[in-house]
Amino acid sequence: MQVVEITEAGGPEVLVPATRPVPQPRADQVLVQVTAAGVNGPDIMQRRGLYPPPAGASDLPGLEIAGTVVAVGSDVTEWSVGDQLCALTDGGGYADYCVVLASHCLPIPKGLSLVEAAGIPESFFAVWSNVFMGVGLTSGETFLVHGGAGGIGTSAIQLAKAFGASVYATDSPAERCAACTQLGADRVIDYNEEDFVEVMRNEAKGANVILDIVGGDYIARNIRAAAPDARIIQLAFNKGSNIEINLMPIMLKRLVYTGSTLRSRPDAFKTEITRQIREQVWPLIEAGTIKPLLSKTFPLAQAADAHRLMESATHIGKIILETA
Repeated sequence: MQVVEITEAGGPEVLVPATRPVPQPRADQVLVQVTAAGVNGPDIMQRRGLYPPPAGASDLPGLEIAGTVVAVGSDVTEWSVGDQLCALTDGGGYADYCVVLASHCLPIPKGLSLVEAAGIPESFFAVWSNVFMGVGLTSGETFLVHGGAGGIGTSAIQLAKAFGASVYATDSPAERCAACTQLGADRVIDYNEEDFVEVMRNEAKGANVILDIVGGDYIARNIRAAAPDARIIQLAFNKGSNIEINLMPIMLKRLVYTGSTLRSRPDAFKTEITRQIREQVWPLIEAGTIKPLLSKTFPLAQAADAHRLMESATHIGKIILETA
């Protein structure tokens, strides 16, 4: 099969097409002929040598796929050869074939193509597990998400809005801000024009839940923008994680500051996320209330170009790789 390997830690140029044997499923896995795979922040980090795969996982990047089942393990009963699905993977998505746990697979939502469905698992699983399962965002609360037009942001805006939150988003330039508005954000803050701390304090009396992928100076600013008893979730550190900060406001405001990575979580936890998403989110997707927003697709062999686009931060929505 054709794959894209990371030859060494570095820039997009270290993503190189190669050939490998087709993997075989374990008893609890399915083998999927991949139609499309999503490109995500963890792929970038792995390519840079900062996010190694867990023990036993494929060294190939690619944490979400959509395609057709071509083989099933001996213990698998819920999927059959010929079924189309999308899935969260531990790695290996940048390939013609990928093995995944059967319990981490979801049917293609009615009305979506395989390419569209490939953009769901990683960002939706991350948002659902952190924002809803983790800190319990509820209807009527104020939710702030940074980078609203990216893969995580577009998913977070739609999910938070669908479940009754008041949604604020930051981004720039105007085109990305407009995309946040179209997705349902109640207020979009162009970070080059306004201070999100002042907006949140003056217009919303602070955010109840903040989802951040920026880090750096945003960490202290998020604390200032938070309402009393707020929850702040850190999913990435695009501006760095090493900072000097006064933590006293966390105590005075009774804040919860948390974060997580999804890839290393136990399989059983990811199975529970799968169950909850199928039960609570899939009906919203099939009703058209929520839809993955695609930015651009690339052939698998052009994964380096897909990474360059993602690192440019000019895309709106998900970037997808398609196999030949």
